Amino acid sequence: MQLYEELVARGLIAQVTDEEQIRDLINNGKATFYIGFDCTADSLTAGHFMALTLMKRMQMAGNRPIALIGGGTTMIGDPSGRTDMRQMLTRETIDYNGECFRRQMERFIDFSDGKALMLNNADWLMNLNYVELLREVGACFSVNNMLRAECYKQRMEKGLSFLEFNYMIMQSYDFYHMFQKYGCNMQCGGNDQWSNMLGGTELIRRKLGKDAYCMTITLLTDSRGKKMGKTAGNAIWLDPNKTSPFDFYQYWRNVDDADVMKCIRMLTFLPLEQINEMDRWKDEQLNRAKEILAFELTKMVHGEEGAIRAQDASRALFSGAADLNNMPTTEVDAGVVKDGAAGLLDLMVAAGLSASKGEARRLIQQGGVMLDGEKVTDPQLTVSSEQLQKGIILKKGKKVYQRVIMK
Repeated sequence: MQLYEELVARGLIAQVTDEEQIRDLINNGKATFYIGFDCTADSLTAGHFMALTLMKRMQMAGNRPIALIGGGTTMIGDPSGRTDMRQMLTRETIDYNGECFRRQMERFIDFSDGKALMLNNADWLMNLNYVELLREVGACFSVNNMLRAECYKQRMEKGLSFLEFNYMIMQSYDFYHMFQKYGCNMQCGGNDQWSNMLGGTELIRRKLGKDAYCMTITLLTDSRGKKMGKTAGNAIWLDPNKTSPFDFYQYWRNVDDADVMKCIRMLTFLPLEQINEMDRWKDEQLNRAKEILAFELTKMVHGEEGAIRAQDASRALFSGAADLNNMPTTEVDAGVVKDGAAGLLDLMVAAGLSASKGEARRLIQQGGVMLDGEKVTDPQLTVSSEQLQKGIILKKGKKVYQRVIMK
């Protein structure tokens, strides 16, 4: 099976501009394609994972990826999928975030010997003269068509800023620039980016009279996909200092039964023959499938050793024999202890298990908190300094664990 057919079989392709041409490009290793990553945080998340795995698949088939750091477009902010305007970041913060992205991407993509490029659109967007830009590309964009684009339509009721209205032009200019300078002939991205991506293709065809192509990948838009990148109110980061290998493993270990095979098919590099056989698994076998999913993805992000430790710790927790060395741990200052004890509500907030003491109290009242294996019923419960020195294990719901120990 060739690459394009495999991407279809894995359920990854959502839309393409020119199927036969794109099939020929990627099956024969002739695509130089880019995916953009705006620098809105200092780490990539699980939400970027599909894009990174797509880049890896296509590179393995001989195509050349361009990882585009959005140092310039982040200054504007993409309105796609937003109900309000994105937070404005300083140039220094954006540059720092972009450097963090660069280090993480190097774990997935081989940038040696020109096999892939890493570019930053600040290098050309920040030097543009606005009037010259409008004269060069402005006539290629119909305001009527732009307002019909999904990325803008959903914002019209609450208000779309002129700043954000320029985002499509900036993203289109990226493709136009890289087509000319780097031979980039295809743009890839999530299916929520379709309108923005078409702008670049149309710009190249109108200005240069040459063909360029777009391909969007299916996002996990079912019940699991809506939570992609978030769990327990927190983002799932690829940076181990923000999301531990254990928490990353647990996130994927806890997917819904209905979603596990879809995630395996779309995100792992297991052979399709093996996945098709796993499609027949039912009941308890699905827990084995979840372990496979969690291990494969954790291995890609945190290495095999990290994945083994996370798996061992997870199995130990489910069996009741906690592996303290690999469990996510919060160290609290001695100042949390007053009169020889610390309030459980304070400890839950400190451990990130709740955003506030009020939320922690509600969780306890609903029966959703356990301390060292025992259900907590009293929100006023305290933990002695001696217990904290040894370390306690808090459990929220069925699947979220945290060890808390005094420094």
